[in-house]
Amino acid sequence: MTFPLGWLQLRHKPVRLLVAVSGIAFAVLLIMMQMGFRSALFESAVRFNENLDYDIALFSPDSVFIVRPQPFSIRRLYQTTGFEAVDSVTPVYIFPSVWKNPWNNERRSIHTVGFRPTDTLLALEGFDDIRLLLRRQDVVLFDQASRPEFGPVADAIKAGRPVVTEINDREIEVVGLFEMGTSFGIDGTVITSDDNWLRLFPDRPRNDIQLGLIRLREGEDPNSVRDELEAYLPSDVLVLTKKQFVQREKDYWNSATPIGYVFTFGAIMGFVVGAIIVYQILFADVSEHLKEYATLRAIGFRNRFVSGIVLQQAVILAVLGYLPGVAVAHWLYGRAAAATNLPLSLTSERVLLVFFITLGMCTFSGLMTLRKVRRLDPAQVF
Repeated sequence: MTFPLGWLQLRHKPVRLLVAVSGIAFAVLLIMMQMGFRSALFESAVRFNENLDYDIALFSPDSVFIVRPQPFSIRRLYQTTGFEAVDSVTPVYIFPSVWKNPWNNERRSIHTVGFRPTDTLLALEGFDDIRLLLRRQDVVLFDQASRPEFGPVADAIKAGRPVVTEINDREIEVVGLFEMGTSFGIDGTVITSDDNWLRLFPDRPRNDIQLGLIRLREGEDPNSVRDELEAYLPSDVLVLTKKQFVQREKDYWNSATPIGYVFTFGAIMGFVVGAIIVYQILFADVSEHLKEYATLRAIGFRNRFVSGIVLQQAVILAVLGYLPGVAVAHWLYGRAAAATNLPLSLTSERVLLVFFITLGMCTFSGLMTLRKVRRLDPAQVF
């Protein structure tokens, strides 16, 4: 059985091989984690936007993102009902409130949403079965995927125990659960009726809403209707299709905040670290075997063959370092997802992308090392 010459050279120095594989695995892990957190940032940031049931959204142009939206007149939403393509509308009230943990009395900001319980709000399974419970006074629905700092609310509700707490210093009872999840800007969410929401925020007028949801009749094109509504309504509201509304939120986190840049920069640094490690290993190996390479050149082997040995080593290192790096990343994804409730998962697209990045990283280092091999003169070595 024959083995590639590059592998035999790598195996000849097992300690050096182990160091190289560990360094590449660390670089793979760093790239994988940075890409995972960046993806989780965008996926979690638009959870609320995507789970709402609508075709077109009205939003204030002064609003930066969904957590702290600016108000606009509810009349703008009702003006759209004059269009034949519009089937129904839902005014939505949104603002953070202060939740009191009923177990330890700690207070924490929580995303608070109000709407008419007779309207459709979320396209989540089972939500329509419980939304009518909100017709009662001083009750809310609690997101069971919220951060644990809000207390074991979901466990208590599932066990049939009542949960009574305070929101904005007003006594509130949790009467049901839904599941949406957290994001980098939202640690937890409660949903209530518009009347209850206005009781929690008594200084806010009913005619000022933070979001307007428009559902179209079947067969209507959202883009065409959006253009008609945008031409009709004043410029004090944005008219956005669902795709545009989601993209606007992603653009905020990617460009208006440093978070997207930080994760991208971290992935680039992982590439650089891995490339330097591979280059050092290959350069040291080439330096130690200059006489052997010179002998190959002297007896007639072409530069392509000698260069192929170095590139062969680069590819082997890429594969050996990639496998443990992905394995550790998979384990860390699970731990991080459980701790943060963020959508961290090892997708097949990311696995393939990082593999090709790793292969490119090692190949690049191999090509840089080849400069020493190509300048090799057997006469000078001997």
